[in-house]
Amino acid sequence: MLWSLLTIAMGVYGGICVFFLIFQRSFIYMPRPETPAHADAFTLDVPGARVRISSRPHDGPKALLYFGGNAEDVAYTLPELAPLFPDRAIYLLHYRGYCGSSGRPAEAALRSDARALFQMVQARHPDVIIIGRSLGSSLAIQLAAEEPVSRIVLITPFESILRIAQRTAPFLPMALLLRDPFESWRYAPRVTCPTLVIAASDDEIVPLCDTEKLLQAFRPGVATLRVIPGTDHNSVSDKAEFRELLVTAP
Repeated sequence: MLWSLLTIAMGVYGGICVFFLIFQRSFIYMPRPETPAHADAFTLDVPGARVRISSRPHDGPKALLYFGGNAEDVAYTLPELAPLFPDRAIYLLHYRGYCGSSGRPAEAALRSDARALFQMVQARHPDVIIIGRSLGSSLAIQLAAEEPVSRIVLITPFESILRIAQRTAPFLPMALLLRDPFESWRYAPRVTCPTLVIAASDDEIVPLCDTEKLLQAFRPGVATLRVIPGTDHNSVSDKAEFRELLVTAP
């Protein structure tokens, strides 16, 4: 009887592991549908896909790249950024599978697409700053570690999605199962440009302690943390203090 119960329990546990192994990316990526808001987006050809880019053109040496959260339609972020950065061209990446971009989202693909967009933009505008929000913060950190980025702003960044997954489901062997760990801490020590980290005091998805661990991975003096009180993961950008930080970041 005991052996039968143990066998059933092992079967159930194995089934949970297999379910997560197959469907894990649906927990990380939440693609948005294409709408009329994307009518002006242009297409960037990347290996294996064509990704859409929402943009606000501007002549001159300065540009801004924006990488959004896992459930964000960045087309609606463009009108919020445009008045804050009137002297910069602005480019916002729609991840694979989002808003008319082809392909399926995965960490390696998103990192490759972010690099392709940066290289295209940097060839036209040598002074590039990057804003990365939540999932997009990991893309921003790697680019800043490998490319000539002027500065980065990280909004509610995490140390790694692996750590978040381990905290959420400690009973699963996440280190073995997770395909897209997004380990931002691996790239942070190689960042040398000025870095502003904006955190929410009551973030229910990326706890402040997680962001503080990421901060420790940067070299001394590179990254500065600003915590906006009375906000959570999604409301942090609603405060006037948030917009002031974006435009006054060093």
